[in-house]
Amino acid sequence: MTDKLIIATRGSQLALWQAEYVKAELGKAFPDLTVELKIVTATGDKILDKPLALIGGKGLFTKEIEDVMLAGEAHLAVHSLKDVPTELPEGLRLAAITKRDDIRDCFLSHRYRNLNDLPEGAVVGTTSLRRQMQLKSLRPDLVIKNLRGNVNTRLRKLAEGEYDAIILAYVGMKRLGLLESVPFHDPISDEIMIPPSGQASLGIEIVDDPEIEKIAAVLNDADSALAAKIERDFVARLEGSCQVPIAVHARVADGDVSARAMVGLPDGSEILKETLSASKESAQDLGIRLADRMISAGAKTLLARAEAMAFKEERCERL
Repeated sequence: MTDKLIIATRGSQLALWQAEYVKAELGKAFPDLTVELKIVTATGDKILDKPLALIGGKGLFTKEIEDVMLAGEAHLAVHSLKDVPTELPEGLRLAAITKRDDIRDCFLSHRYRNLNDLPEGAVVGTTSLRRQMQLKSLRPDLVIKNLRGNVNTRLRKLAEGEYDAIILAYVGMKRLGLLESVPFHDPISDEIMIPPSGQASLGIEIVDDPEIEKIAAVLNDADSALAAKIERDFVARLEGSCQVPIAVHARVADGDVSARAMVGLPDGSEILKETLSASKESAQDLGIRLADRMISAGAKTLLARAEAMAFKEERCERL
């Protein structure tokens, strides 16, 4: 087995936390293995003045890292799984999914306790069309404003009063120890706001090498991997990306699996919801079956309209 492994990672505070966590776990499993980090700057970290939907979506956070791996400069990459496209370049594969943490989104504000406490017309910051769809469905009066930058940049903009509230993933705030830096932080139940595919798990992408695969296997959590497969199959079947509002969450509990999904228009005016369950033994194709059911109900037509609406709104904002 190889005696040195190089992990490619983005340089953000959260990405480094994740990479260091994986490095530590590998160190426990393979004490004689030397593990180094290689920091790579992704396009998504450079372009901060436009919504992700307009500049290519989630692959903007993985492409440069994958290029480094394909060039032989790194063996493994640690990603927030929600940032990983459903199709990977030839020569690379998703080898492990870490145990899922808290999946909830989090309401953050310096003035208001929760979503219900926000006054009419309050400004809420988010980069996510999924969050925008669900927020507008709950509170059509809210003004949604684009929010880009790393976690600290977003929190600074909130503190400076640019937004009445912002929505971030709870797990990222928790891992960085930043929850207490915001006076009001309220996790939003996933019954109210369904998370995106892959929320709160790390995706371990590797070069297609049997030795590296054996090393990465120690990081895999079987239940989280099953849930991730269902969610990613659902998104792939719908041919979805962050250019359209898609929410999907699979929950594995004992011998049963349930999957909930929502697609709709960014303004929340039209939404399709569906839930499907199966035994754990028969759940491998649950994401595909859930997607097919929603496609039969008109999901693809709705998402095509959602994409057109998202781009039209951005063009209007830039004029």
